Amino acid sequence: MPALCRDCLTVFQTGRRCPACGRPRVIAHPELFELTIAHMDCDAFYAAVEKRDNPELRDKPVIVGGGRRGVVSTACYLARIRGVRSAMPMFKALDLCPEAVVVKPRGGAYAEASRAIRALMEDLTPAIEPLALDEAFLDLTGTMRLHGAPPALLLARLVKRMEEELGLSGSIGLSHNKFLAKLASDLDKPRGFAVIGRAETEDFLADRSVGLIWGVGQTGRAALERAGIRTFADLRRWQKQDLMARFGSTGDRLWHLARGQDSRRVSPNAPVKSISNETTFAEDISDPDLLDGHIWRMAEKVSDRAKAKGRAGRVVVLKLKRADHRLLTRRHALAEPTQFADRIYREARALFDQTGETGPFRLIGVGLSDIVPATQADLSGDLLDPQAAVRVGAERASDTIRARFGARAILKGRALR
Repeated sequence: MPALCRDCLTVFQTGRRCPACGRPRVIAHPELFELTIAHMDCDAFYAAVEKRDNPELRDKPVIVGGGRRGVVSTACYLARIRGVRSAMPMFKALDLCPEAVVVKPRGGAYAEASRAIRALMEDLTPAIEPLALDEAFLDLTGTMRLHGAPPALLLARLVKRMEEELGLSGSIGLSHNKFLAKLASDLDKPRGFAVIGRAETEDFLADRSVGLIWGVGQTGRAALERAGIRTFADLRRWQKQDLMARFGSTGDRLWHLARGQDSRRVSPNAPVKSISNETTFAEDISDPDLLDGHIWRMAEKVSDRAKAKGRAGRVVVLKLKRADHRLLTRRHALAEPTQFADRIYREARALFDQTGETGPFRLIGVGLSDIVPATQADLSGDLLDPQAAVRVGAERASDTIRARFGARAILKGRALR
């Protein structure tokens, strides 16, 4: 059976330890060197970046997220052992792990690390489909001819370079389609490498929960359970027409996934649907000056993300949650797309003023939707605002300064409120 040492990258036949270096981090599988579709998922990415950049945090449980009223963005594995999970309310996370160090997210640092990982991926293949800053699909079909090495070896080399050059680790899932590759990447975290071959697909899935299907949340799982479907084996007993009669077009997708079939291609140009930023306050806020400062900071973060992705948005979105948890969402379509913080802020502030709401608020968010390439953005300017071009020029100059000297090298006064 083909085998690969993930430490020294030696290829050999089955064994518990590498014959070259003697280490046990070995992956062996009959189809190891035949499969070409992979999913790479960084391990506790935000927390890993924080630990890399601040060695004092290395042996401590770290939670990246907001204040006690916020939620967990991610947690390191020391915190996860205590039960802390992404999207968990911060107060609950700190009850489970009171000794945790809570770190506020640093979007710029994570985006920079993501770009460095992407550059390593591009050394292997142009067929990369990012799902988030910390994960992506890769199609390595044909790379044997290009690199003279099978995809599995290239992927092991990728995560080894991530650790050595970037100080970050990742887990690999390798299979014959995207659905199974993503499942595989979760099987052996952290620093994992798991394979699901063609021959074993149906047996592998049979007793597993249909909750593993990407996009099936609590509501979807409840609907499946009402139909007596809890496992892939349960799902496989249904005829396609019966599934479609009960679940509509989703039934066709479920029938194929029950058999491990997924015809989606790895798409390097998969569309970004929205770019947003939001914050949950430690205490409810009514002060309009404080809220204005938050609107500006979020507009700036949305702008930074849009610029980093080479994207812009046609629609500005404002999200507000009152103290009574009532959620308000307002949108405004622009005459032309934008990626500039100044314009995003002005539109979001106008939406806030138009709500007539005085608070108090527990959450506020700003975003862009109807995303387009940046080349389609900010072409004509605002003819009714002669100072708009001046502000755009100032923002471009600020971007240059921040890129060279750091995100806090230059700040607007309203950002300090």
